Amino acid sequence: MNDSAVAFQSLLTSVAHDIEKLLGRLLAAPPVAGERARPERLLDAMRYASLNGGKRFRPFLVSATAALFDVPKDQALLVGAGLECVHCYSLVHDDLPAMDNDDLRRGKPTAHKAFDEASAILAGDGLLTFAFDILARPETHPDPAVRAELVLALARGAGLGGMVGGQMLDLAAEGRFGDGKPQKLDEKAVSTLQAMKTGALLRFACNAGGILGQAGKHEREALDRYGTIVGQAFQIADDLLDIEGDSATVGKATGKDAAAGKATIAAILGVTRAKERLTTLVAEAEGALALFGAAGGVLKQAAWFVANRSA
Repeated sequence: MNDSAVAFQSLLTSVAHDIEKLLGRLLAAPPVAGERARPERLLDAMRYASLNGGKRFRPFLVSATAALFDVPKDQALLVGAGLECVHCYSLVHDDLPAMDNDDLRRGKPTAHKAFDEASAILAGDGLLTFAFDILARPETHPDPAVRAELVLALARGAGLGGMVGGQMLDLAAEGRFGDGKPQKLDEKAVSTLQAMKTGALLRFACNAGGILGQAGKHEREALDRYGTIVGQAFQIADDLLDIEGDSATVGKATGKDAAAGKATIAAILGVTRAKERLTTLVAEAEGALALFGAAGGVLKQAAWFVANRSA
């Protein structure tokens, strides 16, 4: 690992530590204004699902893009924490028996295995709702218009036309509805599905820095383009990990996509061409950051990290 890669990993670890600490504080036992109580089992399940695991890459992207505009660190971390709550809720619900039926997540039992199915569902519901609680707080940004824009952008990225819609398309493609036969999706359809299911939250993470920093039109367009490309690269890398990765290293079961007959870009292109596509996407991500000059260096490293991750 070269010096720049070591420095990048140090930054990623630092943000992950800060997010872990912040989520631990936000998900403490005492209720806050407007709450009557925080049920112990629900709080335990929410903390189990959101603490002690994950690279916190989405909050890292929020932090790195916000830094381009000198946004206070605490504001970026709050938005990152809210985004991480949405991401963790999605993992809890994806792992449920009615969805992907997984037993392992981040190297430990999934929430419904560690607790029970009902507690896991409610923990996911709680984390999703809590995300918007965090974004709406005055300490996230003093300007209510900025907070409203963040809430709207995250809702669009997480909901019907974003992550949740993408999950529905994914289940339909597996043949979970109707006649039960898997759908044969072409590359365009798979790209749409993945841009919604996986890419939407990564895109939000990159756009959030521009929203927090009240960036100009061209700067926002550059971040949106970058976030879209990183979302594509992340999913292809994930597809390849499912094909080539070791479950002990990845922290979850591998080989499930092929077993389920799931359409992925890696399956359509083949491993070699999928890796070539990743290389192209990294170059495109770097090009999207040209507007920021040397300040975009960390984000360029992030694109490389996405394409070369092993877990």
